[in-house]
Amino acid sequence: MRRYIEVPLQLLDIEGEGFHIMVKGLIHGKEAHFLIDTGASRSVFDPKTIANFIDHPEFEKKQGMTAGVGSSDIESSTFMIDSLSIGDMEIHDYEAVALDLENIHEMYAKLGLPRIDGIIGGDLLRRHRAIINYKAKKIRLNQ
Repeated sequence: MRRYIEVPLQLLDIEGEGFHIMVKGLIHGKEAHFLIDTGASRSVFDPKTIANFIDHPEFEKKQGMTAGVGSSDIESSTFMIDSLSIGDMEIHDYEAVALDLENIHEMYAKLGLPRIDGIIGGDLLRRHRAIINYKAKKIRLNQ
C-alpha cells in the first residue's frame, strides 16, 4: 500500500510576472479548485463560495485578527468541512478558516483564470508533508 498520493498540479501564469499553483479536489463530493499557498499559515475558504458546497455553514468568529501579505488585519471565522479531498486523499472534520477572497476572485476574472474555491495553506501542507515537483507538475501528499 502506498503511503502517499501524487496529484497533478496546474501552473497558472500571472501575466508573465510569476505563477500560482492550482490543484483539483472535492468539497463534500463536489469538484473544487484549490490554490496551493506555501506562505499561508492556514487553509482558507471564501464564506460566499463555500455556500456552493455546504448548505448553511455555521461560522464561528475567530478570536483575534488575521493578517496577510499586502493586507491589514482582518476578521475571520472558522467552520467545519465534513469532507475535503485532494486527489485520492480525504480529510474529514476539518476546521477551516473563512476569509473574504473577493480580491482574488476579481483578479482571476480579469486575467481569465479559473475561479478558485479555496486556498490550501501550510497547516494541511505540513500535516501531509507535501512535496511540490515543479518539473513533473505534481504535488505529493503523505497519507
